[in-house]
Amino acid sequence: GQIFPMAIHRASLHIVDRAGGMAVLRRKSEQLTGYLEALIRGLNLPASQLEIITPADPAQRGCQLSLLVHQRGRDLFEYLTAQGIVGDWREPNVIRLAPVPLYNSFADVQRVGDALAQWVNERMGE
Repeated sequence: GQIFPMAIHRASLHIVDRAGGMAVLRRKSEQLTGYLEALIRGLNLPASQLEIITPADPAQRGCQLSLLVHQRGRDLFEYLTAQGIVGDWREPNVIRLAPVPLYNSFADVQRVGDALAQWVNERMGE
């Protein structure tokens, strides 16, 4: 009964320890999410098209950003999915993106930023 759940917890603690501990993972989480936020804000889209609705203060958020996409949100989500970017769709028009510090890199976040910029360039002018 109790041996298997304990083995799972021990394995997860070992993984966190190998990654440098929770403080290191939290710091990387804040950096990854902040980088994603900067890339999205760098698109210079008006709030009438796209808003980050997750709190801007890193102390008030985890490793995810919720994007309220006022125009063509489902199209953007499907575009990102086709690019191999895993996000979460929330009806009616929210995309959640979560750069998880245990297995995402800054290069992964840059790839998301590039895909968002590409979509904006290709589709927002239509």
